[in-house]
Amino acid sequence: MELIKDLPDRLLFAVPKKGRLHTSCLSLLEGADIQFHRKNRLDIALVKNLPIALVFLPAGDIAKFVGEGNVDLGITGQDMVAEANAQDKVTEILELGFGKCRLCVQVPVKGGAANVDELVGKRIATSFEGVAGNFFDQIDAKANNGKKTELVFVSGSVEAACALGLADGIVDLVESGETMQAAGLHDIVTILSSQAVLIASKKPKHPDLVQTIAGRIRGVIAAQKYVYINYNVERKHLKEASTITPGRQAPTVSPLENPEWVAVSSMVLKNNVAQTMDDLEAIGARDILLFAIQNCRV
Repeated sequence: MELIKDLPDRLLFAVPKKGRLHTSCLSLLEGADIQFHRKNRLDIALVKNLPIALVFLPAGDIAKFVGEGNVDLGITGQDMVAEANAQDKVTEILELGFGKCRLCVQVPVKGGAANVDELVGKRIATSFEGVAGNFFDQIDAKANNGKKTELVFVSGSVEAACALGLADGIVDLVESGETMQAAGLHDIVTILSSQAVLIASKKPKHPDLVQTIAGRIRGVIAAQKYVYINYNVERKHLKEASTITPGRQAPTVSPLENPEWVAVSSMVLKNNVAQTMDDLEAIGARDILLFAIQNCRV
C-alpha cells in the first residue's frame, strides 16, 4: 500500500516485463543511471535517485497505456505501437537501436503463394490482427473480386500454423529468419520494419522529467555508437587528420611543446574504428589511443 501512495508524485515509466526487449531495456536503464530494485512478484518499482516509478507491463500493452495518458513514458516496439493503432496518440522520441525485426507475410516454400495477391480469400494466421487486418483489407479491395481474406488469431507459435493446416500463410515477426526457415516458410512481403522506441504521452504529467530521461537515454545510445580517439600528428597533416576524424562538430586540437605537432581528440564511430586507426597511421599519426564512452550528451 505504501508503494501505491508514492505513485501520484512520480513520473510513470512503462517497460516490458519480459520478452525480447526486456533485457536490453534493463541495460539501457542502468546506463541512464535509473536506479531501482524490483521486488519479486511486483510489477512496480520505485526509482531511488529520481521521482520515477517503473511499471513493468507486457510490451503489447505499453503503447495503449502511454497513448491514453496512464503513463508518461514507455519503451516498446514500433510494431506494438502500430498494432495498438497508437501512432497518432504517442510521441516517438527516440529509436533505441535494438529489437530490430520485420513484420512479414510468410508462406510455405513448397506450394505456397507466390505473392500476396494469391492470398486473397485465404486464411492468414497472426497475433497482429490490427496491422494484418488493415494490410489485407487493402489487398482485398485492390483485388475487388468479392473475396475476403480470413484472419485466424494465434497468440504463439504462429509459424506452425501452415504445417498444421490452420492457415495458408502467416503474418509474424522476422529477426534472424532462422525460425521462419526451420518451419519451411519464406517471406513474400514486409508490412513494416520495427525496432524498440522510447515513446511519450502527448500530454505528460511531468514534461521536464520526460526531457531529462530522454536526454540520458539519448546519451547512452550515442555512447554505444562512438568511441573517443586521441592521437598526436604533425601540424602539416592536420587537415588530413581532421578529414579522417571530423568528430560530430569538429575535432579538438591542442598544441604540444613541439610546435610542429598537435594533439587531436575526436568521437569516431565504433564500427569503423579499425579503419580509422589505419588511416591515421598512414599519415604519420602517433600515440593513437581509444577510450570507451560510458555516457555522453551530444
